[in-house]
Amino acid sequence: MDYQFLSLLPPLLSITLALVTKKVIPSLVAGALSGALILMGGNPITAVGHTLSTIWSSVSDSWNLSILIFLVFLGILVHLVTMAGGSAEYGAWAEKRIKSRQGAQFATLILGVLIFIDDYFNALTVGTVMRPVTDKFKVSRAKLAYIIDSTAAPVCIIAPISSWVVTVMSTMGDKFRAEGIGLDPFMSFLKLIPMNLYALLTLAMVAVLCFIDLEFGPMAEHEELAITAGNVHGPKGESAVQVEENITNPKGTIWDLVVPIGGLVIFTVIAMAYTGGYFGGNISFLGAIQETDAATALKIGGFWAIILSLVLFLPRQVLSLKQLPEAAIKGAKSMLPAITILIFAWTIGSIIGELNTGVYLANSLGKTLPPFLYPALVFALAGVIAFATGTSWGTFAIMVPIAIDFALIFDPEITLIMIAAVLAGAVFGDHCSPISDTTILSSTGAQCDHIEHVSTQLPYAVFTAAISFIGYIVAGILITSVGLSSAVSAIISLGVSALLMIIGLRIAHILTLRAKSTVVA
Repeated sequence: MDYQFLSLLPPLLSITLALVTKKVIPSLVAGALSGALILMGGNPITAVGHTLSTIWSSVSDSWNLSILIFLVFLGILVHLVTMAGGSAEYGAWAEKRIKSRQGAQFATLILGVLIFIDDYFNALTVGTVMRPVTDKFKVSRAKLAYIIDSTAAPVCIIAPISSWVVTVMSTMGDKFRAEGIGLDPFMSFLKLIPMNLYALLTLAMVAVLCFIDLEFGPMAEHEELAITAGNVHGPKGESAVQVEENITNPKGTIWDLVVPIGGLVIFTVIAMAYTGGYFGGNISFLGAIQETDAATALKIGGFWAIILSLVLFLPRQVLSLKQLPEAAIKGAKSMLPAITILIFAWTIGSIIGELNTGVYLANSLGKTLPPFLYPALVFALAGVIAFATGTSWGTFAIMVPIAIDFALIFDPEITLIMIAAVLAGAVFGDHCSPISDTTILSSTGAQCDHIEHVSTQLPYAVFTAAISFIGYIVAGILITSVGLSSAVSAIISLGVSALLMIIGLRIAHILTLRAKSTVVA
């Protein structure tokens, strides 16, 4: 059934309520119920039943269930490390070597870039490791969440080895085969990297903001409170997602954090190779990573990281057997808010998928524009769809085939830049959406109030997206009017976009300094 405009109501209701009430879970429930009402023809009884069955389907889905189990394992692992004194010792170690707020932020950026295997893993691990350090140097939780979110999906979408590569390549490969396009999906993905303007510019902007005294929008208030009053939580106060504060343990050492977290990384990578079939002997390591079951790998990695921690802690009597039940209960409990939000985000995402919201948006907006605007158009469309649905992967599935169709109608040379624009737009929309799972996990990792994270990140994301939009217009003109190849056009448009970002940030810096001087005067 074609629900047309009605398909937009659930995501619009959910997002509006979340932004107005600052209550994420009731907003997600309202959006899901409204969507179910539309699907069930306005019958409230069957709508509730459909919502409940969708919740059950979301929780029982093997991928989603593995993610939830991983979150529980991670909560337990973090609590074990905290009780062992590892977090406190790492904070003391880092404080001696990281001498400034700028250094703390840049260290967070580097760690985020290094953990490129999976965005979920990235967001939660970086937050766990760096939160005590950024707290010591009075970096607001909102700024920490921004750095985490901006080095999770943007890194994964340009990394040749990540859980995201699988989705992108499978989507491209299906369409290439269906249309008889003789392109290799993996080689095509490598060519897409310099064309992904939003991801590259986001990483560049984070690096710049780590070192210059520039904040704008709601983020400025959060950073001002952190610097002047030591309040890293912002005007609203502490997040609902809290774990145990750092505990000093006389037997604890920095290795009580480094070994468990390092083990989590190593075990997860090994598990990714295992679930991808590497140990069967018939596939390369790279091929196994491309074929991996990332959710299962995270679950396995989390389990063995806990076992490693127990082997490390118990023989040295850093922790006793009597403390383990407390660690398990409190660690799991610390993740309940994030788990609840994720379950309802998945629920509304499924209902939105049944309503074909993304397809309606794409078909409604993608008409009668000149070909040079096609890359910018699909970038904007992908952003709108990802924002409304809260999923970048779902946006890939909807928009990549549409983008390829656009390209084939006009000029196959524009195919790759069109796909890159979809990937970039999907990450942008995902960054802005309060119902996005990666956004939820970024605020969880930073222990930042979720809506505060969305509102403080939004101006930065929109600024970067506006420059990316102009960059895709430049690329479209160079390809369709000048006749340059996609690769050359992408490099030129990236250079133009970088220049525009520098100019924009310089102007913003000057205006900020003038505003401060006016206040002082």
